[in-house]
Formats: sequence, C-alpha cells, structure tokens
Amino acid sequence: MSGVFKALSDPTRREILGLLRDRDMTAGEIAEQFEISKPAISKHLDLLKEAELVSVEKKGLYRIYSINLTVLQDTLSGFLDLFEKENEE
Repeated sequence: MSGVFKALSDPTRREILGLLRDRDMTAGEIAEQFEISKPAISKHLDLLKEAELVSVEKKGLYRIYSINLTVLQDTLSGFLDLFEKENEE
C-alpha cells in the first residue's frame, strides 16, 4: 500500500495517470505532454510500474503504458477499511 501512496504523492505521476485514464500511450507520447526530460519521465514511469499502477507491454520498438485501476481501487478500499474498523470499535 505504501508504494502506491508514494507513487501518488507526486503531481507529475498523478498527471501521467490522468493521461493514461483516457488512453494507452507510449513513453514518448507521455513525455511530449511535459516540459521535463525524457529520463525524468522514465523514472516516473518506473515508480508507477513498481507500484503496479501502470502496466507496460512491449510492441516492436515501443513500450505501451496503460493504467491499472484495479490496484488503485484495491489500495483505496484497503485504506478506507482501516478507518471503518476503527470506527466500529
């Protein structure tokens, strides 16, 4: 759970997830949306991938990134469960 929250703590990574909500994109297409270096975008994508918030599929020379909403939903649900259990006691 902490890996997901760490990944979500950065506004650039949240913006990447917003882009991927609309459609799957290559790393280059994602990088075009930002005024930071491609290596910086790559690091953001790596953190999102480590947190399993995005998945990547290699197609020829390209890596296609897509959002993994299941992990986000499961994490947020688990987080909310922590508070519900405390309130039940």
